[in-house]
Amino acid sequence: MYTAAGQIEEAGGRALPLVGDIRDESQVAQAVAQTVERFGGIDVCVNKASAIDLSGTEALPVKRYDLMQSINARGTFVVSRACIPHLKRSENPHILTLSPPISLEPRWLCPHTRYTIAKDGMTLCALGLAAEFRQDGIASNALWPRTRMAAAAVQNLLGGDEAMARARKPELYADAAYTVITKPSRDCSGNAFLCEDVLAQARVTDFDRYTCLPGAELQADMFVGHI
Repeated sequence: MYTAAGQIEEAGGRALPLVGDIRDESQVAQAVAQTVERFGGIDVCVNKASAIDLSGTEALPVKRYDLMQSINARGTFVVSRACIPHLKRSENPHILTLSPPISLEPRWLCPHTRYTIAKDGMTLCALGLAAEFRQDGIASNALWPRTRMAAAAVQNLLGGDEAMARARKPELYADAAYTVITKPSRDCSGNAFLCEDVLAQARVTDFDRYTCLPGAELQADMFVGHI
């Protein structure tokens, strides 16, 4: 986190790294208050924090189930709720939640129902907030990659170096997120976007630059199933 903050500042931006637990409402409130004091308000709330465990039902301890629900779905609600009063005062307020489109097909539920519940809970929160605060001009959308991203979860849980070689760089997610949060908030809300679709609509045609290993066959994300 401090490394990322340093890189932001080196690039000419300003950053305020804060260590906290989004399961703790008071810590979230304090982080939001410090952010508002430092920067004068909040324009964008990004819900990224997530816990993952792909164990089967019988193998998964209940405390791990509770951890996923409290960080993913509950955390999205708690952080968004704390930011909303400040977002109402922004000229172009956005809530962006990094979670997948919802599907009730058994093939998405069977392998990892527990994790799917947690991630879909984030998306439901995003879509619900979009409807509730539409009149306030606050946009709320979900965003997810069509292909696997080069991240720790892919490295550690989904195949190691081979899986990483078939993934796309995080820059794909960053560029898609920037595209969404710079749209007029009253015109772009209530969507569960896929990153590649967002960029294609923005007339991006060169996706090779986002590939970790040029020429490798990309792997579809577990919640999408096809590229």
